[in-house]
Amino acid sequence: MTAGVTEQAYLSVGDLARASGVAPSAVRFYEAHGLLTGERTAGNQRRFREPDICRTKIIRVAQRVGLSIAEVGELFAELPAEPELADWQRLTVRLMTEANQRIQQLQRVLADIASGEKLCELPPADPDS
Repeated sequence: MTAGVTEQAYLSVGDLARASGVAPSAVRFYEAHGLLTGERTAGNQRRFREPDICRTKIIRVAQRVGLSIAEVGELFAELPAEPELADWQRLTVRLMTEANQRIQQLQRVLADIASGEKLCELPPADPDS
């Protein structure tokens, strides 16, 4: 751990999981995919920082929107090392835009299904819509 930083500044995998409402296995999964970065103690235990609670909660929201782990990684890659409120607000707008686009796509699918046509005779979906 970094010298001068107290042990209380760090969270174990279990602490982070409880604080963010996910399973410890999810924390490990997110770390394995580069969405979270834990530091190792002298005893080789992972420790996370307080901002990782927010990051973990954002990962869950993004997954609920339908983003893949890779897409969440792309979102996080655009954030500076020390995100500020404006950075998080831009991320929020991006997630809202993505959610609205997915809702529109699903509404088009519902309209196709409700059209009365045989499902096997529906025109192929436009990959850009």
